[in-house]
Amino acid sequence: MKSLGASTLLIGLAATFNSVGLLLGAWLWGTVSDYVKRRRLLAFLTLSLAGLIAILTVLPPTEVVLGTAVLRFLFFSGFTAVSIAIISAASRADRRGKNLSYISSARAFGFAVGNVAAGVALELLGYRCAFAICAVLPIAPFALLGLLPQENPVQPREKLRAWKAIFTAGVTDLYVATMLRQMAIFGTFSLLYVYMDSIGITPGAMGVISATNTATQVLALLLFGWLADRVGRRPIFMLGFALSVLAPCLFVFAANVYGMIAGYVTLGLSFSSTYVGATAHIGDRVPHERHGQMIGLYESARGLGGLFGPLIAGATVPAIGFKGMFLVMAGIAALGLLVMIVGKIAHRRTAEQPAT
Repeated sequence: MKSLGASTLLIGLAATFNSVGLLLGAWLWGTVSDYVKRRRLLAFLTLSLAGLIAILTVLPPTEVVLGTAVLRFLFFSGFTAVSIAIISAASRADRRGKNLSYISSARAFGFAVGNVAAGVALELLGYRCAFAICAVLPIAPFALLGLLPQENPVQPREKLRAWKAIFTAGVTDLYVATMLRQMAIFGTFSLLYVYMDSIGITPGAMGVISATNTATQVLALLLFGWLADRVGRRPIFMLGFALSVLAPCLFVFAANVYGMIAGYVTLGLSFSSTYVGATAHIGDRVPHERHGQMIGLYESARGLGGLFGPLIAGATVPAIGFKGMFLVMAGIAALGLLVMIVGKIAHRRTAEQPAT
């Protein structure tokens, strides 16, 4: 988009549009997956995603890029929510954290390789060929969908409204804090490539730096999945919320390649502990037939935060600069951590109240 002459506000708006797709897609497809065969739904989402990426090969104008961003993330977020729901529903409670870490780690490995490959492809082949490769890749695992766990027959069940489902499961604080965390993270990273370009970092180096985030996740997800089954879910995702405050601050005090790497690694640790701990916690608290809806709502909470974060970032950079924006995002992440601390105190007091 920068090569098309788009402003920082429009670039930030693209990330916001991504979040609109994430917000709607995770909730929509997660809920649908509780009523249909999830493996068939995954096949549909995979083919649709490939087609939407293929549109970018014609190098469309900014308006088309922004418009299709919603649809790409609509289907991408659905694939994530449905695949997580399949594994969560098929797992025993004492292995749910580890099993979810496997699929999350595999996804992170794909992101890590993709980030490096994308940077190299852009430099050597240009935008058109790079987008063509990305369009083909989602089709590759299509034949492997049959290896996923067998599903129970789909049974008609009572519909439950989204917010009622969250309140009933007792995870309101987790969903609100997740929304605030994503607001901070999406805001920070929506303009980080522009920031790195402004301090002289090359596109190839940006790809390698970005890959350190997902490379960290590959091992960290496995580690935190193992720990979540042993020390509990809450300590793991609380660590993630704390690290989310630290990540934007690193970009303020280290405006160089090493500072960027440190920030991306911290983000990788933050995401890993938050995601594995939170999804395992949700899986523990809801019945199997609701896993699709609740995981979808969790992804939607992430999307809701990402909807506003880039807008705030795009609006604050002209006024207070990149470093000021990073500090604002750190403050939003800190508010999310505060919500979790207050929620923990409230849950403890509720548990200590005598039955009447």
